[in-house]
Amino acid sequence: MAGRRERRGAPDRKPVGVVRDPVAQALRDALAPATARLARALGDLWVADDAVQDAAVVALQRWPAEGVPARPDLWLLEVARNRAIDRWRREATLRRKLEELKESHARAPGESAEDRVSLLFTCCHPAIPRESQVALTLRAVCGLTVPQIAAAFMVADATIAQRIVRAKRKITAACIPFGVPAPEHLHFRLDEVLAALYLMFNEGYLSTDATAADRPNLAEEAEWLTGQLATLMPQEPEVLGLLALMRLHRARRVTRFDEQGTLRPLQDQDRSRWHHVTIRDAAALVLRASRLLRPGPYQLQAAIAACHAEASEWEATDWPQIVLLYDELNRRAGTPVTRLHRAIALRYVAGPQVALDELDSLAPELDRHHLFHATRAALLRDLDRRDEAKAADRRALEHTRNPAERALLWRRLAAGEELTPEAAPAATGR
Repeated sequence: MAGRRERRGAPDRKPVGVVRDPVAQALRDALAPATARLARALGDLWVADDAVQDAAVVALQRWPAEGVPARPDLWLLEVARNRAIDRWRREATLRRKLEELKESHARAPGESAEDRVSLLFTCCHPAIPRESQVALTLRAVCGLTVPQIAAAFMVADATIAQRIVRAKRKITAACIPFGVPAPEHLHFRLDEVLAALYLMFNEGYLSTDATAADRPNLAEEAEWLTGQLATLMPQEPEVLGLLALMRLHRARRVTRFDEQGTLRPLQDQDRSRWHHVTIRDAAALVLRASRLLRPGPYQLQAAIAACHAEASEWEATDWPQIVLLYDELNRRAGTPVTRLHRAIALRYVAGPQVALDELDSLAPELDRHHLFHATRAALLRDLDRRDEAKAADRRALEHTRNPAERALLWRRLAAGEELTPEAAPAATGR
């Protein structure tokens, strides 16, 4: 267990942004685009996913020796196409579709947006059980692994794997068509689509993987897909709210980690280095969404992020307003995690004891959530309960693999410093 190093206080991590295996990184980035294009061409997600996974095995055998190709996604697509041909050679209709796919290789890269958005809505078809829709979307469209999805939902890996299998079978059995639904049907699938994009961004913003603190490419892709959705649904305020939320958080990325790769608390970040043009544009999106007079959870979270981003300094943060926004968020879409975030904000309004009392009521639901224990440690230090605080930080270490979070927790164990909200994920969990 990582806690064995506690006595020396040395964080077991690598610098932020360092990818231990460039082959694995390229493969992760290429899987989702290749699967989306092949699934759209074949009209069969099951076959497409199997073929791309077979191609990924070939890539793992060849890329370490031959080097990563210039376009890993097209390389995977070509190998997967050949595997699909082998499997379906005698199917004349599918053979024709595969030939169309072969001809489409030379098309402009921008056309893949339609493929990705189409697959996004296909995975969220109402015929698929709701609990499986987001899991399938995160796997097929976003390229997340089963353990990463399981971590987002705080359930067992096997549970997520079963949901994905059931969803793929349903798509095949029900002959669910690939494509963006008609405008009058878009809103029926919107909640699950937004949830998947939200969790995809969270994984990119602060990874559950032990190999890197964040995955900026994944966060950028989530923002890009959300932007495509905003173009498709410009009058949908929750889409605008989610896009604003992503941009507000990404505007602060350059200050989130120090030179050693440790997560830097929000109060210690150099606000002059934040991307203020992006912050202003995102704030304008929040205002545009509010004028549509249909408030929702993503708009409220964006408003909370704007309170942090627009404060000229840490001391200027409008904590009472943030608590009120969390009150409204919990009224509309309360979860144990959103209540945890409210407790963090409540600390700066009502004091550590009130915040701790609220936090402790969440123990049954969040005992395996690292931020629950890290937040308890901060509040216990405020109350001069040092030994309990150290024990809570050790519990937090047991429940996070993120190297930057672990480094911060080790540092706090050594120095007895406090934890601030920047140690939380970008947005509250589903």
